Amino acid sequence: MGEDNGMGMALISQLVSNSVWVAFNGLRRKPPIRMKSEQYTLGQFSPSTIAPASIQSAIALGSNLGDSRTILESALEILDQTLGITLKAQSSWYQTAPVGPPQPDYLNGCALLEVQLTPQELLATLLKIEVQFGRVRQERWGPRTLDLDLLLFDDLILNLPHLQLPHPRLTERAFVLVPLAEIAPDWIEPVSGQSIAQLVQRVDCSGVRRL
Repeated sequence: MGEDNGMGMALISQLVSNSVWVAFNGLRRKPPIRMKSEQYTLGQFSPSTIAPASIQSAIALGSNLGDSRTILESALEILDQTLGITLKAQSSWYQTAPVGPPQPDYLNGCALLEVQLTPQELLATLLKIEVQFGRVRQERWGPRTLDLDLLLFDDLILNLPHLQLPHPRLTERAFVLVPLAEIAPDWIEPVSGQSIAQLVQRVDCSGVRRL
């Protein structure tokens, strides 16, 4: 995303205000949920009548400015202490070559979360934590203190203006697939129908080094 911080904060407010509860009946449900943006709007599901289930989600973490390892580990601690979020697993850290303009190498990893939040609320939480660590959105693919991406939310397929699930570039990124395969090799990416272990075999992983 390429928003500046003002637009980023506006997006956080919009995500929270548009948030809705959706009931899920468990992980790995088939067929996957497919919702168009007009089907996923405020008021279609009522928080007073549908209790949120615990949903497994996957996120990616990255940093190439400052003390990256400390930043990433601190972000995970904050997430685990956030109401409605439990950290279930985290990958090793990986050093990866940057995508975009010349900049330092990245430290990347992935984590599995159990959440009682809507996808929008979870994304808003991730954006808030980025801001806490001084994330400034100025240059697309530019260096950053902290990058938190929502990759998967159960088997939900969602297409909204500010949120697509699964993450639209998940299947292309070795620096995401390698750490995700470490902790969730059997998770089925719902668009391709392939497991993370299968997807990681299709990308060039030569630039990803486990630390």
